[in-house]
Amino acid sequence: MYRSLIICCFLVIWNCVYGQSPVFQTYMNPVIPGDHPDATLTRIGDDFYTTGSSFNITPKIYHSTDLVHWEAISQPVSASWYLYGDAPAGGIWGGHMVYHHDSYWHFFGRAGTMYYVKADDPKGPWSTPTPISVPAGILGLGQDNSIYIDDDGRWYLLAKNGQSGNWIVELGTDGQPTGVVHDLTWINPGPSYPYSWAEGPVMWKRDGYYYYSFAKNVGGGQYVMRSTELTGNRDYWWAIEDFFETVSNPNEILFRGPNHCSPAVMLDDGTSWLFSQAYSQGTLEWHGQGRQGLLHQVRYDMGGNAEADYTSNDAVTAPDLPSSGIPWMVPHSDFFDTDKLNPEWSFSGYTPESSHSITERPGWFRLSPRGKANTIVKNDGEHNYSLITRLDFTPESSADEAGFWLFNGLETLYAKLNSTMNASGTSVISFSFTGGSYYEAENTIGNVLWLKLYRENHLLTGYFSADGADWIQVGDAIDVSSMDMNQPNYNGWIGTQQGLYVEGQSADFDLYIYRDAYSPILAQPAADQYGTLRVVSGTAPAYLDSIHNDDWTLYAGVEFGGRDYYKKPVSLEISAASAGSGGVVEVWLDSIDTGRKIAECTITNTGGWNSFQTFTADVDSVAGAHDVYLKFLGTGNLFIIDWFTFIGESYVPLSVDDRQGGQKIIRAFELNQNFPNPFNPGTYINYLVPRSSYITLKVYNLIGQEVGTLFEGFREPGRYTVTFDGTGLSSGVYLYRLEAGSFIETKKLILAK
Repeated sequence: MYRSLIICCFLVIWNCVYGQSPVFQTYMNPVIPGDHPDATLTRIGDDFYTTGSSFNITPKIYHSTDLVHWEAISQPVSASWYLYGDAPAGGIWGGHMVYHHDSYWHFFGRAGTMYYVKADDPKGPWSTPTPISVPAGILGLGQDNSIYIDDDGRWYLLAKNGQSGNWIVELGTDGQPTGVVHDLTWINPGPSYPYSWAEGPVMWKRDGYYYYSFAKNVGGGQYVMRSTELTGNRDYWWAIEDFFETVSNPNEILFRGPNHCSPAVMLDDGTSWLFSQAYSQGTLEWHGQGRQGLLHQVRYDMGGNAEADYTSNDAVTAPDLPSSGIPWMVPHSDFFDTDKLNPEWSFSGYTPESSHSITERPGWFRLSPRGKANTIVKNDGEHNYSLITRLDFTPESSADEAGFWLFNGLETLYAKLNSTMNASGTSVISFSFTGGSYYEAENTIGNVLWLKLYRENHLLTGYFSADGADWIQVGDAIDVSSMDMNQPNYNGWIGTQQGLYVEGQSADFDLYIYRDAYSPILAQPAADQYGTLRVVSGTAPAYLDSIHNDDWTLYAGVEFGGRDYYKKPVSLEISAASAGSGGVVEVWLDSIDTGRKIAECTITNTGGWNSFQTFTADVDSVAGAHDVYLKFLGTGNLFIIDWFTFIGESYVPLSVDDRQGGQKIIRAFELNQNFPNPFNPGTYINYLVPRSSYITLKVYNLIGQEVGTLFEGFREPGRYTVTFDGTGLSSGVYLYRLEAGSFIETKKLILAK
């Protein structure tokens, strides 16, 4: 009976965590915000993988279990590869990961040559690139290609080289061409080239038909044809048709003109899905931020004709798949306390291994000069966030810089917030943008300081601080519209990047916070939403509007602190207006209903839709980064929201900094929630020790059996981080317990394989 009770409790906990929340039943594009060009998509068992072109920044492989929530898991091609290149729009073209012949393969193009790398696991490590030979009779394999694996195990490279060059090239077990080539050059013959470049070919199979799809060019257009035979004979292929459905109001769609799509993958329920790319349209005010990663359902009629759903400004039904705890894909905070750099980061261009280290100074990431700015970046796809870092840097001249920067894909426009020295030899904090905007403030803090860069749509504001709590603004806000809006040459293909950089001297970075919970979060540019107004005639509204009962919005990657950033929320503020009876805002973490509700704020009538007031509510204790959902309750049109923010307090004061991480004054024992959670296979656990003590930190299963000892022995006062590796354990809920004398605290962690 006891065993049955334990199993029952486990199932209740499991269903609470993994039952499909209503917020996972729909989604709004883009699901990978920022640049996701030339997308490919692969299903391997219950897992999905997408990758594509990188164009100078290091390429990434993304993983998902539900096609909506994605995580970066590896970089198949190292930025230190000697042939990588270091120019805008260079880097890796194409990119398709598949599993075949008992290995994971990633095929990509670089400077007109096709290559592959191999691994035993999609997380790597990946082999050194191997060039692919060119079969006789083909001028070249090009570089913007993909892979198709047939039912009989044969596999093919879909090659594209030049406007008229389309071929299906059979590969052998060694990844090299066998000599069998299906010639499809009749698709786009010169001199008219009816389909422009007929580029980015992909192929899939369904109900006996081979589907071959290609893009017109980077500007738009996607086509598909089908055949019952895999052949180059045009007589076997049905006519080429437009692939995406026709909509009556394309000019009102925010992400219109989807193209360069991936192959379609079919789910167990018979539905098919694919990725495409598209620029943000409307007034083109965000065109400069690159091509977004869009998810579409593919539909087939009784005759086998295929058509993909066009993008929508409204929420659409999501695939019926489990999310497995993966958060929404935006840049996430990093505390550099691992032995490998998180694959979410990319380097900008060729970067020697010797120019950076995450282990030389534990808990810090070191960047060293490499002849030009040495940079780690993430895509700057969202319109509102607050970046925070703590750095240790000693400038010796005006050529020495370290801090934040944003730059466009062409690498011609830069916004910088850095520690440097001015021409007079004074240490300063500099805040600038290409074209003349420049501010500076004298650095009276020293070599170890905090920087914050806040984006409110096209406006950037720079700050610095001695402790990460009290901030000093550097000059005025800077308008970077010229970097966000339409630019020549499609902005070097990748759009704007954000990240850390150094020039002249080495610098150590202690952390990188993406969306600070204690800076205003604009309500309108939600990452995902349901019911609320997103776009009117291609232009985003100023406020979050059209809010009704059971509507909700998502703000991804909100950092509450707890790991080198010792803050916690005590209250919530919401700026709202209402001409009606108002309503209630519930604040949930990670999902609605199946997640955790941390606050509830009542909004009342303010006297008009343009009369904004600030409303407050208490907040439960929170640590770490979370996806924050706002759920709205009430009757009628409830209210309009401008922004919301959390009011926090520093709960571990800082003492004199010794440049080795700082000594912390700790008041009490504390066991923090592991991060990430759920996890697979590793997670981090932080705990605080206020006095010299004998402690134990152990992990147990739900029936009380010990499955791991993370630490047992004496600890001096301080903050500690341990890693728990669940590789040898099965999926499920586990307990971890910290004991120190009379202090005992237990928390749950969830292993999701």
